[in-house]
Amino acid sequence: MAAQGVPAVRALDLWQPIAASGHPVTFWQELPPHEIGTVTDVVVLLKQLHFLPKPDLPLGELDPFVRLVERIDAASTTSDDDRQWLSSRLEDLKRQWASRPKGLPECVVHGDAWVGNVARTEAGPVLMDFERASFGPPEWDLVSTAVKLTTTGAVSAEEYAAFCETYGVDVTEWEGYELLAGARELRMTTYAAQHAASRPEWQREAQYRIDCLRGRAGAPPWRWKGIM
Repeated sequence: MAAQGVPAVRALDLWQPIAASGHPVTFWQELPPHEIGTVTDVVVLLKQLHFLPKPDLPLGELDPFVRLVERIDAASTTSDDDRQWLSSRLEDLKRQWASRPKGLPECVVHGDAWVGNVARTEAGPVLMDFERASFGPPEWDLVSTAVKLTTTGAVSAEEYAAFCETYGVDVTEWEGYELLAGARELRMTTYAAQHAASRPEWQREAQYRIDCLRGRAGAPPWRWKGIM
């Protein structure tokens, strides 16, 4: 990304990682003062990232279901019935993923592309947090914003229209959208359920998200509250 001029966090030019107390440690340039990014920042950066040539790096293939089993297992304040439903939903989505429809050409994807992973600096937006970077369908990155329109209601129709115009594609019109949106919704729900086990103030929101997915809370968008 540095060689191609994509605005992103930069690793320091030194031999790394190093081992510290049994953990790998890396060193990065410190960001200047910044605030959270915008929907426009996300799409501008994604458009640059997705059109990069495939790098000679062992990025691995996108796995939209990574750590979900562990999240469900850790959701100790969720009822057994709801956890069983979440597990069944996960297996169903995995089966659909194995035979997913083709879409745009696969490319380097960020993996968790949302405004919280963009730092807006005085010089412009910077992409960060690449723990889920991989090679896969670019639609996965686009779905993160689309579900904020169709599922959570956090993005307005006007914001989303501008997002689509900038990228040149509306992922909600793709035949695989429901599958990818379902996977993203499950990630958002199990994240809340996992952490609700140790954060009582999140239990109500976690249960609400489960109720939404199980058809107990009416039609979307559901106005999910942010959890950080």
